[in-house]
Amino acid sequence: MAAHDVAVIGAGPAGSTAAYRLARAGARVLLVDKARFPRDKPCGGGVTLRAARLLPFSIDPVVEDVVDRLECGLDYGPHFARTARAPLAYMTQRRRLDHFLLERAGDAGADVRQGVAVDPRELDAGVVVVADGCNGTSAKALGLAPEVAHGVALEANFPHDVRHAHTMTLEIAAVPGGYGWIFPKGDHVNVGVGGWASEGPRLRAHLRRMCDHYGIDPDTATDTRGYRLPMRRPNAALVFGNAAVIGDAAGLVDPFSGDGMYEAFLSAQLVADAVLADDLASYAATVERRITPLTTAGWGAKLAFDRFPRTTFALARLPVTFRAVERLLRGELATPGEARGLERTAVRAIYRLAKAAGA
Repeated sequence: MAAHDVAVIGAGPAGSTAAYRLARAGARVLLVDKARFPRDKPCGGGVTLRAARLLPFSIDPVVEDVVDRLECGLDYGPHFARTARAPLAYMTQRRRLDHFLLERAGDAGADVRQGVAVDPRELDAGVVVVADGCNGTSAKALGLAPEVAHGVALEANFPHDVRHAHTMTLEIAAVPGGYGWIFPKGDHVNVGVGGWASEGPRLRAHLRRMCDHYGIDPDTATDTRGYRLPMRRPNAALVFGNAAVIGDAAGLVDPFSGDGMYEAFLSAQLVADAVLADDLASYAATVERRITPLTTAGWGAKLAFDRFPRTTFALARLPVTFRAVERLLRGELATPGEARGLERTAVRAIYRLAKAAGA
């Protein structure tokens, strides 16, 4: 008999959540990470209500700001602001969130081992779940290196400014193929820019411009760090033998927003369900049904913004559009089909409007 029913490699949001779900269900779970927690991780640190609602527990202990207002600009020109009827997202820091999730997994009964690097081929477990992020090597070692496209991002922390409290600020097209953001935290604001991988050499200049535009002194930056955004291509392998890959390690990131928290929590839930049903292969099929259509719609939205930025922005600033986005971010759409239907409808509308305008 194997020492563990399941070994989870990587204790980020996807890995710790999968370990929690499996351990709570009675599985013998090993959760291992090469880092010691708490440890930092480059990430804007926003968790939409849609993502948070996937968790079987509250993340309130690590929430530093609750966002109910959106400010959005287009390439430092047109601008609008909208206030939601209820919270849209929680702001936290990955250092705190990841440690909190790891502790929940341990409380549920997982055997948590920190500061340990492992060869996944030598683990004594019935199933191996790979969740070691986009820079991890475990998936490749197991024959599961996903086929992904990469975006790039650069972020830094700046002194807290009450102007940004409870507000998520987005500057669309601040970077080709992406946007800039300002996210409020407890004692600072996180400012970042992200876009096509080809923009990597220019990210520092893009970040400085973002700061200058919003009245933030770029020379007060701390914890500046860059990172890649993995975006899975359709039909890339997710299961091989007794191994499965989830979260960022699988490239499960929304191509439009660059956010992978919802996909991390959902893929953790889906792989846990498959393992507990003794049907690991079903995980891949469920991802194709539950996540891939959203990813496809995200690519459509990203390309629409890139090709028709002004038309897309004009549609985005309509109050009715914001209410639809509000429902999406809050997880109030009844089914995954309803969510991807909303995104597809928006993309079709963008192309129709652009064509009518002669774009």
